[in-house]
Amino acid sequence: MKRNATGRCRHVRRREAHARKDEEVKAKKTVKPESPKRGSARVEQDIVQVLRDRISLHQIPPGAKLLEGELAEEFGVSRTRVREVLTELELRGLIKREPNRGAIVSRLQLSEVFEIYDAREGLEGMIVRLATLNKPPEYWQSWVDQLKVGGPLEKLIESGDIEGYFSNYERLRGELIAAANNAVLAGMLDSIFEKTRVIMRRVQILPGRAAMGLVEQRAFVAAMREGDAEKAEQLRRQNIRSAVVTLKRFQHYVL
Repeated sequence: MKRNATGRCRHVRRREAHARKDEEVKAKKTVKPESPKRGSARVEQDIVQVLRDRISLHQIPPGAKLLEGELAEEFGVSRTRVREVLTELELRGLIKREPNRGAIVSRLQLSEVFEIYDAREGLEGMIVRLATLNKPPEYWQSWVDQLKVGGPLEKLIESGDIEGYFSNYERLRGELIAAANNAVLAGMLDSIFEKTRVIMRRVQILPGRAAMGLVEQRAFVAAMREGDAEKAEQLRRQNIRSAVVTLKRFQHYVL
């Protein structure tokens, strides 16, 4: 059993590395040097977004140092501007500033990961309920078609294109959040998503999880198509809980 578990771990890591290639390319963005025309606030937010992407994809791994001098040189800005960027990253919980060490990328503890998933269950459920209430049932027909048996997303899973599947999953989440039209919920989800983005991807490539997740997504989207907001919320909550069960089963190989 131990040998099988180790084999699964290696298999998951290989698939994860393959699936992350496209996302890593997207995250390697460049930021134009600061200039009066662009405005310092805009430059700062551009740098924050680039670093958020790198941290959330573990291109800058947990425990790594963010050096002011290197960042200032890379982005063509002053150290003062870099310090402001680091302050925002710290407020988001992505880094910690430690005496004599500087800015360190935060490392989630096991208990924190499950606490975040508990929060996700409630937040994602509310998002689905509001999205269902805010849009006419027929609005969700396109997603019913994409998620149906034999549909595009199922074919992606069958072909082993987990990257394509996860990209579509993120697109569905984005559409749900936009349809919910609640800035407070959107901000909260944005904050926790970047902390668990890599973990969510790892869960998706665990044996059988993508196929199971597709069935669960099909169910809550079908409820949205029926206009049943309460049912859709409960099914979305079940979807998150199901992911947690898988995560707990493989936690030593994923976290």
